[in-house]
Amino acid sequence: MSEKPINVLFLCTHNSARSILAEAILNHIGKGRFRAFSAGSSPRENQQPNPLGLQVLQGAGIATEGLRSKSWDEFALSDAPHMDLVITVCDNAAGEQCPYWPGQPATAHWGYADPSAVEGSDAQRLEAFRQ
Repeated sequence: MSEKPINVLFLCTHNSARSILAEAILNHIGKGRFRAFSAGSSPRENQQPNPLGLQVLQGAGIATEGLRSKSWDEFALSDAPHMDLVITVCDNAAGEQCPYWPGQPATAHWGYADPSAVEGSDAQRLEAFRQ
């Protein structure tokens, strides 16, 4: 009998880089023990995941199909998956008033520098995502 996977929601402001990377990586290394999701407190209209982040994931053999930027409001709905753990990965999202999460999941903050904020050459920006 297999155990139910642990649902983890990663949050950042725009849901285009850090939280997307965390979702994809945990789904990849979790091997079914975890189901990772991501969202943002205020994703921009028509926001898409950062192309450099997707490039790094694909280069590491991590699936990117289905990754999209979305609002955290999707996960506060009654028909949303139950979250066991909600992790903020940027200081802005950590300081914001989060919605009520059904089931009162555990929460944590893992502050991580925004790789999309790095300026420089394409190679320097790509290296920021690899870190």
